[in-house]
Amino acid sequence: MRNDARSDDRRRIEETMILRIVLPLLLLLLSTPLYAGALPPGQKASVASVVRAVTPGVVNIATKRIESIEAPVAVDPVLQEFFDIPTTRMKRETTSAGSGVIVDAERGLILTNEHVVRGASVIEVTTKDDRRFRAQLIGRDKATDVAVLRIRADNLTAVPMGDSRALEVGDFVLAVGNPFGLGQTVTSGIVSAMGRTGLGIEGYEDFIQTDASINPGNSGGALVTLDGKLVGLNTAIFSKSGASNGIGFAIPIDMARRIMAQLVETGEVRRGQIGVSVRQPAGGRPGAEIVTVDPASPAAGAGLTKGDVIMAVDGRPATTPAQLRTLLGVMPAGAEIELRFNRGGETMTARLRIEGPRLRAAESGAAHLR
Repeated sequence: MRNDARSDDRRRIEETMILRIVLPLLLLLLSTPLYAGALPPGQKASVASVVRAVTPGVVNIATKRIESIEAPVAVDPVLQEFFDIPTTRMKRETTSAGSGVIVDAERGLILTNEHVVRGASVIEVTTKDDRRFRAQLIGRDKATDVAVLRIRADNLTAVPMGDSRALEVGDFVLAVGNPFGLGQTVTSGIVSAMGRTGLGIEGYEDFIQTDASINPGNSGGALVTLDGKLVGLNTAIFSKSGASNGIGFAIPIDMARRIMAQLVETGEVRRGQIGVSVRQPAGGRPGAEIVTVDPASPAAGAGLTKGDVIMAVDGRPATTPAQLRTLLGVMPAGAEIELRFNRGGETMTARLRIEGPRLRAAESGAAHLR
């Protein structure tokens, strides 16, 4: 009897072990499609519909520049130096290519990078359907690397602007542009980081970092989400070879939109100041700690004092002094803003108006939009 009981116990243990191993396998098999690792027949993973919607709004930009270079001298350099023969200079025409994004089809407005059109004597835009137009420079801002062009054309397609502030690390994005002058090209990747600063690329930096392949010629092209919304202007890469290695940067469309509004309205960017100097708070805490306040400044008039830590501008976080500088730098002089700051552990708010000198029109290199 005792042996029979032991046999029954052993059998029950074996049956339990079998069920623990086999049952999950059966459930897995029942839930697995007939084609493991693939979509059901007739379906495919694709972003073709997004590409079809977006690419008509991305253009190629070709520019011509006149450069002054030192001309080859027919005499021996030693004789030239000995007899103090002046150096002869000559003019040379150079060409380059970049990208742009149509953001207003009715008015023919195109966003691109300032460095794409810097110094250009001629700007030519080619649309996806191979139409070519001479473009007018509406305005450019070197500090943010944003420029606005206009072409006079019918049947244009604009890329709708999204909200770059809603982006999160890990979101899928597509980069559309004209790399190496090859023509329109689409690459894909994810948002690798947000709010990149301190790269020394531009005066005001708040970059979207992406691993979508960006190469020379992509500058000014579109960074879009999978619902076809424009969230950035591709502008730079981090590379020792000059080719893409998975670290690309785009100007957030929220920044570009604010700069564009000023350029379209006045042809220039009029920056102001609030009259404070700031530093990173001790211990690496977020925000921008006020070090000094100009007594005659808007900040002083609003009651800000030394030691206050500015945390946000109009609801947008300012976690570092660089972010605060960028947030203020994209707002025009005369704009009224709300600052959220911390004083002695208490959160407070203050409203003030940005003040500052108006830039001279010659500095903008712009033609006003009529």
